[in-house]
Amino acid sequence: MASYDKTMATAASLAASLMLVRGLANELLPSEVREALSAALNSLRSRLTWQHTIVVEEKEGWSYNHVYSAVKAYLATRVGAGANISMQRLRVSSTESEAEKMVVSMEAGEEMPDVYEGAEFRWYLVTREVKGDPDSGTGAREVRSYEVSFHKRHKEKALKEYLPFIVATAKAIWDGERSLSIYMNQYSDEWNPMELQHPSTFETLAMDRKQKQSIIDDLDRFTKRKDYYRRIGKAWKRGYLLYGPPGTGKSSLIAAIANHLRFDIYDLELTGVESNSDLRKLLIAMNNRSILVVEDVDCTIELKQREEHDEDEEHAKSNLTRKKSEDKVTLSGLLNFVDGLWSTSGEEKIIIFTTNYKERLDPALLRPGRMDMHIHMGYCTLEAFRILANNYHAIDSHETYPEIEELIKEVTVTPAEVAEVLMRNDDTDVALHDLVELLNSKKKDATEIKTENKPANEKKDADVIKTESMLVDEKKDGNEIKTESVHVEEKKDDIEVVLKNDSFTKDGSS
Repeated sequence: MASYDKTMATAASLAASLMLVRGLANELLPSEVREALSAALNSLRSRLTWQHTIVVEEKEGWSYNHVYSAVKAYLATRVGAGANISMQRLRVSSTESEAEKMVVSMEAGEEMPDVYEGAEFRWYLVTREVKGDPDSGTGAREVRSYEVSFHKRHKEKALKEYLPFIVATAKAIWDGERSLSIYMNQYSDEWNPMELQHPSTFETLAMDRKQKQSIIDDLDRFTKRKDYYRRIGKAWKRGYLLYGPPGTGKSSLIAAIANHLRFDIYDLELTGVESNSDLRKLLIAMNNRSILVVEDVDCTIELKQREEHDEDEEHAKSNLTRKKSEDKVTLSGLLNFVDGLWSTSGEEKIIIFTTNYKERLDPALLRPGRMDMHIHMGYCTLEAFRILANNYHAIDSHETYPEIEELIKEVTVTPAEVAEVLMRNDDTDVALHDLVELLNSKKKDATEIKTENKPANEKKDADVIKTESMLVDEKKDGNEIKTESVHVEEKKDDIEVVLKNDSFTKDGSS
């Protein structure tokens, strides 16, 4: 017992001495000397120790580290499997849609062992705070990383076998179980994710089957052409323009595409981006197999003609005192990502722009290679109505169908308006009769507008006829004046001839 107490006292004294030496070194030695000593000690320790470590940062520059996400997913399965019940602190989470499904993961500062083919690896979750930069307006942020330590003889196995195994395992987990995410640009150059729970699919989408199938075929063909895009020297991406009146299902189509491909959505709000530089940071931080969405692109950015934009750029360069808040995203900055040099950042990406007014967009944005497929989202058709009725009331036919279909041919109604009426009442008969009333009301309104416009059109036609008559009369008067002038000229010529004859007679007689 006395030997134990003596040992503990010696250890405590040694620790105190080391702390004192460290404090004196920090105060007395210059920073350059301290850094040199630290580097030398680290080098010596690395030669003497058997332990090596690999650090997996959450981010590499502006881009998210795919390996970090894979390690996080893999370790969650190891913790949840009960193999590490000795860990004192765990993190537990669940989503609102799947409250019964809890995800158990590591807490910062904890250690978790893992064994792969007889080799032991020890994982740590490390967090540290990075100070913000007041000049650029960025605040402090937390930086996370995973560190795995192992015996130095397993270094080759760790790099060539263990980590690739983790990435492959994570991919299988994501493909089979993971929920989709939708990202929003919370700050000027950062994404903020949340779970995507939109239930829209191509089966429930209110769209004509031919158009729907053509979109599905195009998407499936795109995902299978990695080698093709590489062979032809083009970035592996595809652009879609969705245009049409409000309420025609553009957002539902985007969700259906995401659910069909199992791609995450990045919903880009351009008005929240300060500059082209911040836009590049956001776009290259996107994961592969994702969809970039810019809704109402004609409203969120001033898309000018190229000539006007070039003039504005020259003016901006000369105005050195312009505030940063005025340095908004430009058309050229957006196009540079769509198909310029920055378009090659990442693979298997879908770009979707939506607009209610296609004619407002710059032609430079619409050409193939940028927006490869233009999809018109129109008013409700007969086929779209039947899909909506089946979605909301699980019916294929009803006594009101003939009347509804005749009315749909005569009036313009959006799928959103039809869906709103169908979901108001669980009673199918009541809901469909309400829809008949809506369509008849629209038909009546259209007839009244047409009737009001008829007198104006008739007046317009009368004015046109009157104007044409006046032109005819003027032409007629002109012709009459011209004819009278001709007669006067002819009469004048006759008089001149008579005078000449008289003169000739007098001369002859003399």
